[in-house]
Amino acid sequence: MESSNKPEVVDRDVKDKEHKEDDKDEEKGGFIEKVKDFIHDIGEKIEEAIGFGKPTADLTGIHIPSINLEKADIVVDMLIKNPNPVPIPLIDINYLIESEGRKLVSGLIPDAGTIHAHGEETVKIPVTLIYDDIKNTYDDIKPGSIIPYRIKVDLIVDVPVFGRLTLPLEKTGEIPIPYKPDIDLEKIHFEQFSFEETIAVLHVKLENKNDFDLGLNSLDYEVWLSDVSIGGAELSKSTKIDKNGISYIDIPITFRPKDFGSALWDMIRGKGTGYTMKGHINVDTPFGAMKLPISKEGGTTRLKKNKEDGDDDEDEEVCELFDIFA
Repeated sequence: MESSNKPEVVDRDVKDKEHKEDDKDEEKGGFIEKVKDFIHDIGEKIEEAIGFGKPTADLTGIHIPSINLEKADIVVDMLIKNPNPVPIPLIDINYLIESEGRKLVSGLIPDAGTIHAHGEETVKIPVTLIYDDIKNTYDDIKPGSIIPYRIKVDLIVDVPVFGRLTLPLEKTGEIPIPYKPDIDLEKIHFEQFSFEETIAVLHVKLENKNDFDLGLNSLDYEVWLSDVSIGGAELSKSTKIDKNGISYIDIPITFRPKDFGSALWDMIRGKGTGYTMKGHINVDTPFGAMKLPISKEGGTTRLKKNKEDGDDDEDEEVCELFDIFA
């Protein structure tokens, strides 16, 4: 009996000890979990109270302040909002402009500034497209065409709590590869003809070789007949030249025929007269205002008395001109 009672006493003591240790482990584990939860709650409350968050950015606009036959200056507007109670620095701005997967231009803007606490700011990214670089790289991109583009921007910022972040942005659009118009001086009509002063009207043909319309506002020009300058001027003229279309304009001019010297006789005989015309036209386009050069060298035009257009008798016209000088 005695020997049988001893194991029972030992087993009871061991069991009681094991139960106590289990209770302690449970209490310890519960305490650690409570501490972790407390720290997590405190962290969330501190973050919520301080108000840290990720900044946002958007490409809000693309402008072309200047465009001509050589290059296009592009400005990309990027709106950045900072929800944090401290300023955030803009570490880098990486940009790429591509067309149908082909790179047109890329660059990096380091240390682009700082966005104020709880503020927003529009950062401008200036980009220049050099048309010769594009045409020399891609043979299928022709002058006068319109090409699609995609702008990709990676904005890199440094934000407390979050660390360094990269915000990727994209925007698409179209941009032209402008081409200068062709110009022809088809004929000259005389309003008043004399040695000292001749008033004439130049009938000019403008051909638009672009895939977009041109809204003509004004032009400046100088004209040479038989290598002698007969003058030039600036003129306000409003007309629309459709894409790949032709328009005609009349330009008044005053000159002195006696300054032409030996070339005058050829003009009187009604022969085709060699001319050169150079200048610029100021036009509106869907992509902004442009100033495009116009030039024609080695052309030939006809001198015509003030008559209705048509097949006039050339000999009669020459005689009438000769009578003026007689």
